[in-house]
Amino acid sequence: MSLSTQQLEEAYAEMLRIRGFEERAQELYAKLHFKGSTHLGIGQEAVAVGARLGLQEGDLVAPTYRGHAYALAWGMTSFSLFAELLGREAGSNHGRGGSKHMGSAELGVIPGNAIVAANLPIACGTALRAKMDGDDEVTVVVFGDGATNQAAFHEAMNLAAVWDLPVIFLCENNLYSEMTPIKDAVKVDELSIRASAYGMPGVRVDGMSVGAVADVVSQAAARARAGQGPTFIEAMTYRYCGHMPGDMCDYRTREEEAEWKSRDAIEACEALLVAGGKTPAETAAIRERVEQELNAAEAEALASPLPDPSTISRGAAAWMETSR
Repeated sequence: MSLSTQQLEEAYAEMLRIRGFEERAQELYAKLHFKGSTHLGIGQEAVAVGARLGLQEGDLVAPTYRGHAYALAWGMTSFSLFAELLGREAGSNHGRGGSKHMGSAELGVIPGNAIVAANLPIACGTALRAKMDGDDEVTVVVFGDGATNQAAFHEAMNLAAVWDLPVIFLCENNLYSEMTPIKDAVKVDELSIRASAYGMPGVRVDGMSVGAVADVVSQAAARARAGQGPTFIEAMTYRYCGHMPGDMCDYRTREEEAEWKSRDAIEACEALLVAGGKTPAETAAIRERVEQELNAAEAEALASPLPDPSTISRGAAAWMETSR
């Protein structure tokens, strides 16, 4: 699909929003504003935004624990995510999900899963429900290159293919499974060729190009809606930050990092906008608007109240009186 100027502008703003959110999350964590850990995908924004552009309203996403980008791309507000990070009542999950488990039933965001590859069978379940009900809803399930060596990956791929489930397997191949280079974990040069073993199409795409990602996801979604089953997409991307806070990235070179940053998706999208007639002043105005929105959302979240301790068991179990 060819992105219109309006779609490019929306993608540009969304990628700026995602990166700005994660940069602020990094700062909040460093200042001890929230507990636990957080896993960021700075640099990988085009995969999430491209995937959303290639789908329809009502389509579901099952992200990993590195899922802030998908929550925002699917319409969750930066305020609700900041509040969730900070454990506030106004958070998307009332402060109970935190960084790894943000979700929204209304917007089709299945809460992130901290178990590597555990979201793949869940996505098969939502896709099966759509198929049985005769809906044209598609589920896109997101995972990293490391997940492709987990048993659940193979089980889900096989089941989805056998049953022709309307699911898209979207692999964010950022070259490292935590700190392990992908070349040390698999023998094949391209993960996408694994799809042929299950009888489904497999495609590799430039994950630093929002338009390229949107195109292959759109094609996979059309195939799924036509009853032709799943597709495996390997999006080649790169996280500029470490796997988690404290990761000094000493397992990769500064030259490699610089090469990937030279292909930055946000800068590439801005260049396309300028080539299409937008002035630098207009793109700067978009940046300023997103910056102001994020600043306001962060400040509001920091000022919002914590949950009432008496509600601690809410959502823990449906049968508990205090969960109502």
